Amino acid sequence: MKFSVFTVMTPDLKPEELVSSLQAFGYDGVEWRCTPIPEKVKRNQPSYWGNNLSTLDPRSTDDELKSFHTGSMNSEIEVVSVTPYLTCGDLQETERILQIANKIGAGSIRLGVPQYNRTFHYNDLFDQAVHYLYECEQLCKQYDVKGLVETHHNTIAASASSAYRLVSPFSPDHIGVLYDPGNMVIEGHENYRLGMELLGPYLAHVHAKNAAWVPVEKNEEPLKWESQWTSLPEGFVKWEEVIKDLKAVGYDGFIGMEDFSGKYETKEALQRNLAYFKQLLS
Repeated sequence: MKFSVFTVMTPDLKPEELVSSLQAFGYDGVEWRCTPIPEKVKRNQPSYWGNNLSTLDPRSTDDELKSFHTGSMNSEIEVVSVTPYLTCGDLQETERILQIANKIGAGSIRLGVPQYNRTFHYNDLFDQAVHYLYECEQLCKQYDVKGLVETHHNTIAASASSAYRLVSPFSPDHIGVLYDPGNMVIEGHENYRLGMELLGPYLAHVHAKNAAWVPVEKNEEPLKWESQWTSLPEGFVKWEEVIKDLKAVGYDGFIGMEDFSGKYETKEALQRNLAYFKQLLS
């Protein structure tokens, strides 16, 4: 297996510093967070989903995109994906992200999936998503970039099985699943190997983070709980079991770090996370 970093977890590192750090620490790839950052946000301190300095602007010029590609190539860091926040059905923006991914040599992008909040019926959202994915499949084939559906809480693809139901009508050459056990702590947990076996050739990428459920107020009755991000070894995801199951199904792709715990400074977190996984693999 190979290791990458989704740059949402490296908000205080500019692209050049990030890529050189990944090379120095022994990583194999990078997943560029891709979204516009409003000017007023750029005045704020770096943060995961705010003023993230490791973010690729989808409005970048070809010369700016070339610098992302060249910097990664010179450091022998593979561009694993361009990871935006797409809305299901927005084919214009989806194609723009695919064009960016193609230009910088990325193998995949994250596609949009409908959120589920009890406002619309699941079956209607599913039909909407399938129609969108049908169009995405044609675009992904055109640009030679795979489109991924992420297992993510509060969407209609929270579990491996619900993600599989979405992608199964399509070719795994063009549409796949980003398997995220950390998200599935919050919603969608299934036996890891069962989900991986079900996904089969659609298992295209894995994200690595962890989470736990903790009581909000221990003195309240009834007790109320909330989810919190944790460091990789400390949450509910049994990563040693996930690794064994990934090996069992023959997965040899990327595991992308996405640590939101904030327990360590960014560079220390990068080093600790990679060391943790290499220990598990050994």
